[in-house]
Amino acid sequence: MIALMTVFLGPLALTGCTGSGEPPPLPPAGVYEHGAAGENSRAEPAPVGGTAGALTRPLGEAGWFCAQVRANADGRAMWCRIGHRDETDTLHPQVAHFLLDREDRLAWAWFPATQVNHERDQGDRVAAAAAPTLTAIWPGAGDRIRREMDDFNRDFEARPRWRDVDIPWIGWRDAHADYSYDRHSGLVVSARDTSVRRWPFGSEHYATTMSSAVDDLLAGGYDCFYPPQQSCTRSQSNGYFRVSLRGDQIVSAQFGIGSLIESGRQRHLLSEEFPHGLTFLTEAVRRPVTDRIEQSRRSGTGFAGIVAGTIVIIDARRGRVEGDDLVAYLDIQIGVPLAAT
Repeated sequence: MIALMTVFLGPLALTGCTGSGEPPPLPPAGVYEHGAAGENSRAEPAPVGGTAGALTRPLGEAGWFCAQVRANADGRAMWCRIGHRDETDTLHPQVAHFLLDREDRLAWAWFPATQVNHERDQGDRVAAAAAPTLTAIWPGAGDRIRREMDDFNRDFEARPRWRDVDIPWIGWRDAHADYSYDRHSGLVVSARDTSVRRWPFGSEHYATTMSSAVDDLLAGGYDCFYPPQQSCTRSQSNGYFRVSLRGDQIVSAQFGIGSLIESGRQRHLLSEEFPHGLTFLTEAVRRPVTDRIEQSRRSGTGFAGIVAGTIVIIDARRGRVEGDDLVAYLDIQIGVPLAAT
């Protein structure tokens, strides 16, 4: 099998040819098919030292927010995120996932594709994030990433027939890792000298279950049909609520909510949409996370950070601002989806 892989991957590594089959699967087979292994879902600031610090430092210097989002007995998951605004003030988030083993070695990384107006810009943003990050621990890796992705993009644009291929992709390898890139999934990096058998999946510190949250969402005017629906809508306020799950356990939640400040007072109360509060959060984090959201709703400003050991991302779009009056809409994320899902 190793010999066959060398035969097929060798030409890609040397020439950067585009593959016409399926790229490597996300997530890798079996990495979440295990029981709890010392799961810790309390988020922590990104380390300043070691491999994790070296990886996240270039992103932090470029304005990204990075944190350790979960860990277990075999490894830990790092996550970084930045928001790009286009000429229409639409925000396009970009993220990066890293999985390190318990000896602080990078085992796996993913730089997902972003939603941008031009496909070439998408690849440029992936390369701009991945190249300096991986060069920090693997000298020369970044130059190879830029070269392979530039070749892929040139070939893709020069050969329209490739647009009929389900998922055109490119793969290569160096002394450190195997790499694959396509415009749907982005760049996936699998280290050659280390791996993590059981990937962290915990979220119990900050999140409850979807089945326990549905009734409260229905009471707030959301249309939810769970199971199997994991995305709810609220037509009265153009609102939405969606989750990523592991079984019934909520891993991350995203929702949108407006803010209307008149005479210095909030006229659109959170209780209109969540009459019993944010019950998809555990009691340990519900109050401080709610307070942080309300602070952004009052000011119409965003936030990216850790609140009570919980990742909280708030993207704010401000409308009318007149004195103490404010109209805004906030897109809120709590927690981080499992890597590669």
